[in-house]
Amino acid sequence: MTIKGKKYWLWRAVDANGFVLDALLQSRRGKAAALRLMRKLLKGQGTAPRVMVTDELRSSSAAKAELMPGVEHRSHKGLNNRTENSHLPLRRRERRMMRFKSARQSQRFVSTHGQIANLFLRHRKDLTAAEHRQLRVHAISIWREIALSIHA
Repeated sequence: MTIKGKKYWLWRAVDANGFVLDALLQSRRGKAAALRLMRKLLKGQGTAPRVMVTDELRSSSAAKAELMPGVEHRSHKGLNNRTENSHLPLRRRERRMMRFKSARQSQRFVSTHGQIANLFLRHRKDLTAAEHRQLRVHAISIWREIALSIHA
């Protein structure tokens, strides 16, 4: 993404179910940037993953080799579709010309949006319509509680 004419890279971590674990906006794509994201993830999750899937960027595999040598690493063009699809809300916002004014504003939006989207993310594969509606109502009630506690 471009903010004030400068390119930034959005690093995202998504679990096997499509839930956003973390997102980080950085001005570089090197090994140091990948290490920063992986350290942040390990600190938040507490344990190393069994398998890590990334795009074909070599800095990810270099950082993984240094930080988590025992973790299986898969990098292939089609394997990281979950992560690529989690970029869509950001791209939608850019398309509507509601561009970010600063990297800090963008980082705040990206990290908050991931957590909120996780609350409303419901996979429809094995749910009936009634079950889906019930889960949606529950998620909305949780969101209202959160929103009321912020404004109180």
